[in-house]
Amino acid sequence: MRTGLERLIEEPRRWLDSLRVGLVANPTTVDRQLNHAVDLLHDHPEIDLRILFGPEHGIRGAAQAMVEVGNTADASTGLPEVSLYGPTFESLSPTPEDLRAIDVLIFDIQDVGARYYTYAATMALCMKVASDCDVKVVVLDRPNPIGGVQIEGGTLLPGLENFCALYPVPQRHAMTVGELARLYNDAFGIACDLDVVKCEGWARSDYYDATGLPWVMPSPNMPTLETAIVYPGMCLLEGTNLSEGRGTTRPFELFGAPFVEPQRLREELQSYALPGVNFRPCTIEPTFEKHAGRRCGALQLHVEDRLTFDSYRTGLAILVAARKLYSRDFAWRTEMYEYRDDVPAIDLLTGDPAVREAIDSGCDIAAVTDIACKTPSTFNSGRPAALLY
Repeated sequence: MRTGLERLIEEPRRWLDSLRVGLVANPTTVDRQLNHAVDLLHDHPEIDLRILFGPEHGIRGAAQAMVEVGNTADASTGLPEVSLYGPTFESLSPTPEDLRAIDVLIFDIQDVGARYYTYAATMALCMKVASDCDVKVVVLDRPNPIGGVQIEGGTLLPGLENFCALYPVPQRHAMTVGELARLYNDAFGIACDLDVVKCEGWARSDYYDATGLPWVMPSPNMPTLETAIVYPGMCLLEGTNLSEGRGTTRPFELFGAPFVEPQRLREELQSYALPGVNFRPCTIEPTFEKHAGRRCGALQLHVEDRLTFDSYRTGLAILVAARKLYSRDFAWRTEMYEYRDDVPAIDLLTGDPAVREAIDSGCDIAAVTDIACKTPSTFNSGRPAALLY
């Protein structure tokens, strides 16, 4: 198969003509030989690359989650590099001044298929500013690494929009980033001048390991495809005092806390009959983030069947079990999360306070799932027209 980047490099004038170009990129913005798009575009005689934009973690991907990235110059090309991840929500978008030097803005970043992942939000914010500035947007598409078939999760109530969820799409949306751009542009009304350079040879049922493409970590805590497979549900733990495994060698697959009794928690989760997954009792000692340097009882997820595994339901089940077994120790995160400090982080992640309230009131996993997994109507109606594969 070929990515949008590889197709663009072969026929740049088809999409860019002789226009001045800006590029939104990160470490995943490479071809199959691992050549970075910054260098490919900069060295191409038919492409006039003027400015670079870096999302969360930066173009070279060195910064940890929720760590501010500053403006700089690219070490390889000397091009100006503008950060799209700063201290305020306003700093997440390019300014009209940033776009004055270009005619077309290219977005090429590997998404992981979950609505929390901030790269698609960065794309949407770029599209909005580009629309206002009459700058064309070209999205170079890449496969959804966890496939384009299985949809998991629920809605986003008005007033809970945040950088992890700008629009009401499910937590696992089963769309490529190019398809999301089309959905945002049409169903959610951004209405910019948009062109998507499709992948060639990708089927919706394909996971990333069926593509033949090299896996490049999209962010510091997304080391493997297995991480991406569990992420749509396990990211929910960021809204709690359970470690989601940051600071371990298997983030989002490992989770725990000092108060967790691994075997007891495993038995509780096994009683929920979660499909496609098993849990291994273990101990972790995170090197940073939650419970850094403390020994924690933990479990590791082992996905045994991708096609039946439901990451989001599994994440909800862990919250239900932890709240039931450790009611005196388990707690919801109260610190600022993704530029919002007015509502609990878990509400921003689930998109509905009723999920948290149901867990706190002792509802079982079936009842919590019924509340949490109501697919948004605009997504349902707009998705078919946005699909490209």
